[in-house]
Order: sequence, then structure tokens, then C-alpha cells
Amino acid sequence: MNSRVFLGLAVALLAACSSNSAPAAAQPQDQPSALVPPTSASDFTASQLDQDIAGDWRSPEHRARDVYRHPKATLQFFGIRPDLTVVEITPGGGWYTEILAPLLRDNGHYIAATAKPAADGEASRDLTGLKAKFSADPAHYGKAQMVEFDPKAPSFGAPNSADMVLTFRNVHNWVEADTAPAMFKAFYSVLRPGGVLGVEDHRAADTASLDAVKESGYLPTNVVIKLATDAGFQLQESSEINANPKDTKDYPKGVWTLPPTLTLGDQDRAKYLAIGESDRMTLRFVKPATSATPSHH
Repeated sequence: MNSRVFLGLAVALLAACSSNSAPAAAQPQDQPSALVPPTSASDFTASQLDQDIAGDWRSPEHRARDVYRHPKATLQFFGIRPDLTVVEITPGGGWYTEILAPLLRDNGHYIAATAKPAADGEASRDLTGLKAKFSADPAHYGKAQMVEFDPKAPSFGAPNSADMVLTFRNVHNWVEADTAPAMFKAFYSVLRPGGVLGVEDHRAADTASLDAVKESGYLPTNVVIKLATDAGFQLQESSEINANPKDTKDYPKGVWTLPPTLTLGDQDRAKYLAIGESDRMTLRFVKPATSATPSHH
């Protein structure tokens, strides 16, 4: 049996077990049935993640980055499930797309949100590449959706329509372009109450000032937290999944000195390869389940 078909059967089986396990009066609604394994849903998600991370449709270049990017642990920290509606903001070359779109294909919904392309710009190349990836492999990407947004007045879909918004190594670009506040407000709008915003980005030293580091690609964690909380989010938890203590954050070409970019080419290449990818913050925010829309000034 296709393991993806198992999700529907598992849900039905768990429901049947729950309804038959005890009379309603003896089984409070907020308590799981003793006969239902409490980790069934998370076990299923973990199994699907394993399959999709190991998928042969992922490019070898992308798979080589797994050791630095910890996709399974990162997505589990954010609370991913195969039945969610997930918007990935600015997926670039599709590193996480190759995992998320197949994961969500049968029971969820994957949406890639890309900036409206400028002529010959990076956004144009990313958009063209994603479209080609989707059309070339409908078995894995056939149900994936793409939306384009204006970074200065972004919208990612109908209000309260997404369960999760994810963005990886993008906030520093928006801070430099002064579009970050508008982006976070749009994340808040598209998420349903209780929805999750997952953010990963290059982490500056705690003592660093934004002005000193904003062109280096690194950001102070408190800057990202403030952007999210100003938009109405609450910080649920931070994780050290993507920490790298070898990263000294003081390179000639900023974070792009490190892999995978290696802007300096062969200069000190072995040194930078030994450091690996950047030290990163990994933050999970939530849109409060019941709250008034924040006032934006």
C-alpha cells in the first residue's frame, strides 16, 4: 500500500478506536483515549519526512546541504504535518520545495510565494526555475501552487487561509530593502488564528547592532523577534537546531563568504568549507488564537 494512502486510513482507524474505547462520560474531550497511541500522527509525519528527504527527485547539490540544514529536525520543530496548508516565502532555487511539495501533495497544500520578477533579476530566475521544476515532475509537484507578490505591498492569499508560513534565510534581504515590516504583516494576515510562522536566518552576535551587520547577511535575533511581535505574533520557541559555533561572522564578503556561495572562490576555500554554513536562528511564532488585529502605524 502507498504509505500516503495510509494517512486517511490511519485517521479513520484512530477515530474508530477513540469512539469505541469508552463511554463519552468517562472520556473527557480534551483527554486522548488510552487505546490510541499518542504519537501516531507525529510518527506518520516523521516517516513521510524521511521518505521525502531521501527522495531521488531532490538534486544532489541540495541533498549535500542536509548535513548543514537539518531539514527533518527543522520542519518537525515548526510542527509540519502532511495535511497542512503551507506557504513558503521566497523559496529561491527550491531547496525546501523539494521536500515540502511532495510531503503536502496528497493531503495538504504547498504554495510557493515568489516576488514579482524584475527584468533579469534574481526573482525572475527563481520563478523560471520553479516553474520548470514543477512542470517537469508532476508526480511530485503537480499540485503545488505559485503566487507572486509585490514586496512593498505583499499579499500571500486570502486572510486566515494558511496553517503555516515558512521562510528560510530571507529576512536579512527584506531588512536591507526596508520591506520587512510589510512582509511580516502579510504573514500575519494570511495565517489562520493559531497558525505558525517559522523563520530561519543567519544569526549575528547578540551584541551586534543592526547598522553594523545589516549588509553582511547576518541579523541580530532580537531584530527578527521584534519584526514578528510588532506584526502581532507571539514567540513560541527558539531552537539551536541550525546553530554553528564555528561561524565567526567576520568575513570579507559577509555570510556569502561561507558555503554554499563561497564568494571568494578558491581563496581560503578549505578554511570556509571547514566552517560550513552559517550560524542560524530558528524561531517559531504563533498568531494568537483569539486576538484583535494589531494596529499598524
